[in-house]
Amino acid sequence: MLNWYVYGEHAPFYYGKEKGFYADQGIDLDIQEGRGSAVTIQAVAAKTATFGYADVPTMIRAAAKGAPVTSPGVLLQTSPMSVMGFTDKNMRKPEDLKGKTIATTPGDSMSQIWPLFLKKTGLKESEMRILSGDAQTKLNAVISGQADALLGYSMDQSMKIKDATGKDVFPIMFADYGIHLVSSGIIANSDFVKDNADLVRRFMAATTKAVEAAEKDPDAAADSILKALPKAGQQATLREGFRLTIPLYRTPETKDLPPFYVTDQNMDDSVDLLIEYGGVDASAKDKVKTFYSRDYLPKPAGG
Repeated sequence: MLNWYVYGEHAPFYYGKEKGFYADQGIDLDIQEGRGSAVTIQAVAAKTATFGYADVPTMIRAAAKGAPVTSPGVLLQTSPMSVMGFTDKNMRKPEDLKGKTIATTPGDSMSQIWPLFLKKTGLKESEMRILSGDAQTKLNAVISGQADALLGYSMDQSMKIKDATGKDVFPIMFADYGIHLVSSGIIANSDFVKDNADLVRRFMAATTKAVEAAEKDPDAAADSILKALPKAGQQATLREGFRLTIPLYRTPETKDLPPFYVTDQNMDDSVDLLIEYGGVDASAKDKVKTFYSRDYLPKPAGG
């Protein structure tokens, strides 16, 4: 089960299925759309979905409260969180946001990390106007010109705005200002992982192969979405959205490693941020190792 309706980020799963990588591992893969990471994580916790692809910080929040979930592979190791507006509005750096209207969704993951972005960049929220609304209201506010920018994911909301307007969007990335927070990854039920280690290894082997193949031919990978779901979107923005996703797969520390090889430091930093800004209990610091594993990944060449 994916984290949301299908968009470019999801290309490797469709490409891997098309190429037969899952079938080669004895897996008959059924890809279901999601309705938000929290819902996907609940489905995995309840074992109504075998695996999920969802926001790992959201999973950490659930696991810290006792949900039986873990990540056998963190794919997006650099956060796609950003504040974005139309390229022609010339917002390229944080200080360009002064005096602007920013659309946010109260309580979502980006609005929780937003105060840290302001702190890191020396900005104050009082220097801009905040417009609150749900995810669709936020998009409509930028599309209609009621807001100059919104808090969104660099490869997701930017493409929705471009689909609606035909205009390019520029994201000011939180990660460029020292915010080390992981994002999407594979989610599995902790008990299921223990009882089905071989299946988890086969699933991660197929998914690793799918991601590596998709990185080598991003346009073909994005096109595989439309072959499976002709109404999933526009070819150009699915391709662009997936190309924007690829740089998020690694950090400088993992640039020479296969996908999913998240570092312990990146996970420690992510949990620290969630404790300070995301409402996660401080006891999560002692449980970090239960939130993820590299044990089910194919061994890197020479490693």
